[in-house]
Amino acid sequence: MQMQDVFHDFESDLKRAGEYMETYLQSEVTLIPEIVHHLIGSGGKRFRPLLLLASAELCGYQGERRYPLAAVIEFIHTATLFHDDVVDHAETRRGRISANRIWGNEASVLIGDFLYSKSFKLMTEDGSLDILKLISKTTNMMSEGEVFQLMKAGDAGTTEEDYLSIVEKKTSILISAACAIGAILADADEKSIDALSRFGMGLGTAFQITDDALDYVGKEEEFGKAIGQDIRDGKMTMPLIRTLKNCTPEEKNILENGVKHRDADSAAEIMKLINRYDGIQYSLQRAKEGIEEAKGVLSFFPESRAKEALFAIADYVVARRM
Repeated sequence: MQMQDVFHDFESDLKRAGEYMETYLQSEVTLIPEIVHHLIGSGGKRFRPLLLLASAELCGYQGERRYPLAAVIEFIHTATLFHDDVVDHAETRRGRISANRIWGNEASVLIGDFLYSKSFKLMTEDGSLDILKLISKTTNMMSEGEVFQLMKAGDAGTTEEDYLSIVEKKTSILISAACAIGAILADADEKSIDALSRFGMGLGTAFQITDDALDYVGKEEEFGKAIGQDIRDGKMTMPLIRTLKNCTPEEKNILENGVKHRDADSAAEIMKLINRYDGIQYSLQRAKEGIEEAKGVLSFFPESRAKEALFAIADYVVARRM
């Protein structure tokens, strides 16, 4: 199964989730749907809702509750994008001018807050304490990850363990929650819930590692943000950490100064050094290994359309074009 087959098979389910999103975004304050639609309507793949829907089907649940909860996951993810763009002073998002550049930082932060609060309102209406506890823990860890990344910005002493901790908290934990919710909806046993949670964690980590590697070599129109932006933001990602560990002292000085001062002019030289020390290939290989490990976690589930879909999504994560 290929990624386009997954979208085809789950097209009607994703459409239903989208209809719920549209309903929940209705507001007397017209600026709210206007700003949210600017981001939600600009090419996002509904990756996290898709994982929730496929995980629910894998565990035998095909009821209506999966649609509003898929909307919750997408709203939380979208809220983080609004907040990230303010923190990063981003100018583009998914190939379009970022919301903070159009409406200002204040509006972007408040819209992110609206999406967070709407998500918790929807979860209380759903009534599952287990899901509410899971998302409460998830969003708290995501905030910790954001702060930890801020602390490590421009810090050339950042270790690979530090980086992976940031990735797990910022990115992987929400993808893990999306998969686990699918199992919770099905009243699955603890083994199934734990397996899907671990699958999502591995998938999310591989997703972010790949994203960070593509930041140096990807195509902006597909990748969704300006290439080389992580250097300008002072973000310590795996390709850079790998290069710092293996380069000469003179080259290390170049890297450290470029990252510390977030010098856009040194970005080209930094990219050359990353290529010289195989920082990108090393990172992509780590992502591929993580995907294979994540797929292995689901081995006890019987073969099904949903399992094929989850594996196809996992393979797509590390096969995105450079």
